[in-house]
Amino acid sequence: MPEWPLTTPADRELDLWEDLWATPQAIVWEDMGQELEVALFVRTLAEAERPDARVDVKKMVRSYLDSLGLSVAGMNRNRWKIAPPLEDEQPAVPVPQTVTRRPSARDRLKVVPSGEGS
Repeated sequence: MPEWPLTTPADRELDLWEDLWATPQAIVWEDMGQELEVALFVRTLAEAERPDARVDVKKMVRSYLDSLGLSVAGMNRNRWKIAPPLEDEQPAVPVPQTVTRRPSARDRLKVVPSGEGS
């Protein structure tokens, strides 16, 4: 788990930080150097949990969930799929899925020399 990169964290922020860095997505965040983005998400989430939280703060949380791959939409956008862990195995790492291209209508067209198609 990386060191907390912002100013002194609240206890709740440290709890969230530890929980998030235990997720499979954390491997990708670390590879991409997203420690600051995760910390900003943690701070924003802790603020959004308060009863008097503003609506715009809650919207920011949703945006972070998507960008960090913590929501279904975010995982789909990043093309991540997390397999269930096998027995005696570490949790799976999100891996981009390969996208197979379906044939388009253009692919199904057949070129017919002039005079044969009528």
